[in-house]
Amino acid sequence: MTPELADSPFLRACRRLPVSHTPVWFMRQAGRSLPEYRAVRGEVPMLTACATPELIVEITMQPVRRYGVDAAIFFSDIVVPLKAIGIDLDIKPGVGPVVAEPIRDAAAIETLRPIEPGDVSYVTEAVRALTGELGPTPLIGFAGAPFTLASYLIEGGPSKNHDHTKAMMYGEPRLWHAMMERLTGITLEFLRIQIAAGASAVQLFDSWVGAVAPEDYREFVLPHTSRIFAGLADLDVPRIHFGVGTGELLALLGEAGADVVGVDWRVPLDEAARRVGPGKALQGNLDPATLFAPWEVVERRAGDILARGAKAEGHIFNLGHGVPPSTDPDQLARLTDFVHRTSAR
Repeated sequence: MTPELADSPFLRACRRLPVSHTPVWFMRQAGRSLPEYRAVRGEVPMLTACATPELIVEITMQPVRRYGVDAAIFFSDIVVPLKAIGIDLDIKPGVGPVVAEPIRDAAAIETLRPIEPGDVSYVTEAVRALTGELGPTPLIGFAGAPFTLASYLIEGGPSKNHDHTKAMMYGEPRLWHAMMERLTGITLEFLRIQIAAGASAVQLFDSWVGAVAPEDYREFVLPHTSRIFAGLADLDVPRIHFGVGTGELLALLGEAGADVVGVDWRVPLDEAARRVGPGKALQGNLDPATLFAPWEVVERRAGDILARGAKAEGHIFNLGHGVPPSTDPDQLARLTDFVHRTSAR
């Protein structure tokens, strides 16, 4: 890592060091709302795009060029490693990941083999190309957390209540832990592959873990998440942990071992700092729906988040979830500039 990259506001904020301004990036900034993304993706299926290095590089770079954000997020999807090890799944437009044969027994769990660098050579190629093109701008690698991946595999697709997932978790705990152990190994290795190729930070997305009560998180999820963060400690890159609807889990998310805890829009950042406790930076947390309001509303709410974020030991400005597909890119450009100007030290 070059000195200029190591000294970037994003990486400094992750490490709770003084910054020249509050860094900002947006979850799902690569793609979705950008017309240049739609132009380059065209009719290419999502999982094909995620396995094409030239497309990965171009789509990852687009928001960096347009917005001047302080970090790039690798263009991919959380189910990419599952597809790479042979799971029969697809991402259906308007639906999300759909698994042909849900995994609900010991024999099916055996199909979750370890991932190897050769399974995702396109990831290594794209990350290396991106780090060369990004220069002093950090690249964030990412993966889906075991609980969220397990939910897709067990339910067969997106789920509102995660009934089958919880049925296995509560009713067949040995089977559950066997599945989580395999997914933990896959996730950990997938993140290590991205770091080895040049990613300078990683984010673990546990999108659906907010469906779990704190005591169940501690028993059924925390040991596996902790193993991932512990397994990255030797690589000395910032580790970010994010979930949706996790207000009641914030202390546990911090306990899992990440350097930065992502906060959705439901908990104010000063309160989130109290719940997470010392020794962590925070990331967040503008409600994505705010982007559809008049600019003066966006400005006021963003300013409030910056003020509350100052109570944290480190703060990275972000949305409380991903950029909605119909967002006006000009609104995000204006927001990035506002955060930079308002927080300039």
